[in-house]
Amino acid sequence: MSIIREHTAATLSDAWRTINIDALDPDSSSNFDVSTLHPPQPEITEADVRQLASQVRQLLRGGDAEGALRSCLEAPVYNAADALAAELALQTVTEVLQSIKASEMTPMLRGIYAAPGGSEGLDVLMKYLYKGMAATSSASGGSAPRTPTRMTPQPTGLSQFSGRPGASAESTGGAMSVLLSWHEKVVEVAGLGCIGRVMTDWRRV
Repeated sequence: MSIIREHTAATLSDAWRTINIDALDPDSSSNFDVSTLHPPQPEITEADVRQLASQVRQLLRGGDAEGALRSCLEAPVYNAADALAAELALQTVTEVLQSIKASEMTPMLRGIYAAPGGSEGLDVLMKYLYKGMAATSSASGGSAPRTPTRMTPQPTGLSQFSGRPGASAESTGGAMSVLLSWHEKVVEVAGLGCIGRVMTDWRRV
């Protein structure tokens, strides 16, 4: 009986769990550098984003809204140095989108889509749309993150920091309406595949 007990104890030993089976598999991630799957992205500082924002506003003042939008989409902020740089990039894109008339949206998107790299450009736009929707939804729920909408100066020369009751909700609602309109037009031009590519892409703006 003692022999059976000793054999059972040896068989039931969990010492085998100390073996790293993945190290024996040549296709395992333990045997190659997984960081090579995600090529490094250049770090974008707040100063870089402010410079881009300045160029975009110059194009908007010159009446070249499409050029302003293309500039934003050709230089997505994938690796922001800090949260402020990422937020400023989102505000810049939102400012461009809000400045474009509804009747100009589809022709402009079709022109961008038809150009070289246009499909990727609309994917970048979709990423900013989703990020803007998330920020606007958080703001309307009363949480801390700021919305992509801007404060407008009043005739008195002071910015309206707190207006009439419900003014903030109207502002966030207007921003969400703009983003949803652009989302509809992007899907209309680029197709539903655009959503799938954005959801599966590891790069985030």
